[in-house]
Amino acid sequence: MCPGSYDPFTLGHRFVVERAAARFNRVIVAVVVNPNKQGMFTVPERIALIESDCADLPNVEVRSWTGLLVDLVREEDATTIVKGLRSETDFAYEAPMAQMNRELSGAETFFMLTDPRYAHVSSSLVKEVAKLGGEASPYLSPAIHAALMDRIDGVRRA
Repeated sequence: MCPGSYDPFTLGHRFVVERAAARFNRVIVAVVVNPNKQGMFTVPERIALIESDCADLPNVEVRSWTGLLVDLVREEDATTIVKGLRSETDFAYEAPMAQMNRELSGAETFFMLTDPRYAHVSSSLVKEVAKLGGEASPYLSPAIHAALMDRIDGVRRA
């Protein structure tokens, strides 16, 4: 189980999913829905973008989830949650959640360090760079970059 908001799905996310797919028979990319947040992309759009981006990974499934991640872990009979880490700040944030998730579900969390090329990349930062006219293409697949730029251009025209 690889949970995240994925708004948008970056090459750093892809790196972690690829590595998980090479180690597990089945990987679920769970687009976790936060009803208190308005994303740039809708949840169905994020799912479609991730499915397209991961089409070459036959053991990867994408779905959305609202609520506690451990409920999805139990529903899917998953045993492992995979989280990508960029820095010690991510570890400090993720470690208590990993402990709580293990206590609630028995699922272990595996932390994977991202590729150093993406250690500074977050979806929020990529969106901000793109909105302000910077070059975001090194951090996104071509299709996701095009979708992001189309969305930003549409917002500018509106």
